Amino acid sequence: MSPAAKRSLKLLLPLAVLAIMLSNCATHKDWHAASRESAGLAPDPATTKEAVLQVYSAPAWSWRGWFAVHTWLAVKPRGADHYRVYEVIGWRLHAGRSVVRIARDLPDRYWYGKQPRLLADRRGAGVDQLIIAVDQAARNYPWKKEYSVFPGPNSNTFIAWIGRKVPELKLTLPFSAIGSGYAKNGK
Repeated sequence: MSPAAKRSLKLLLPLAVLAIMLSNCATHKDWHAASRESAGLAPDPATTKEAVLQVYSAPAWSWRGWFAVHTWLAVKPRGADHYRVYEVIGWRLHAGRSVVRIARDLPDRYWYGKQPRLLADRRGAGVDQLIIAVDQAARNYPWKKEYSVFPGPNSNTFIAWIGRKVPELKLTLPFSAIGSGYAKNGK
């Protein structure tokens, strides 16, 4: 093989491998059809009377999931019959809405086909006070009308913000929570 052919092969081989990986990066090619079902990680609110606060992460959609995660937080006050989920979703900006989503939802749903991982699980005594503090921090999030995959603010910035405002959570996000270190104007 000629030196020129070897150089071409060195350039084309990584590109071919990358193309194959990108073409197979998601189980579901259409995010609309990807699973959003419960992963069965959260206690059933119908039988769990104690307060519950959980933090989750799941690989981001498509190729981004190779190196980044989406994070969210779910709470159930003592005696409540449902969970409330706190998260940031960037595409909400396209409709002119806040990126912060606080809604009754499944706490442990798949993130568009990707199984969530439980990062923190707080239950019982004192958790109702944490839930109040989390709610206040979420509602005071300073980047409600901003979103950027990198360097932030994004979903991981939001959860890290709550963790800083409610240090009693003792929250540690994974390295792949890109944007968790985002700071702007000392916020």
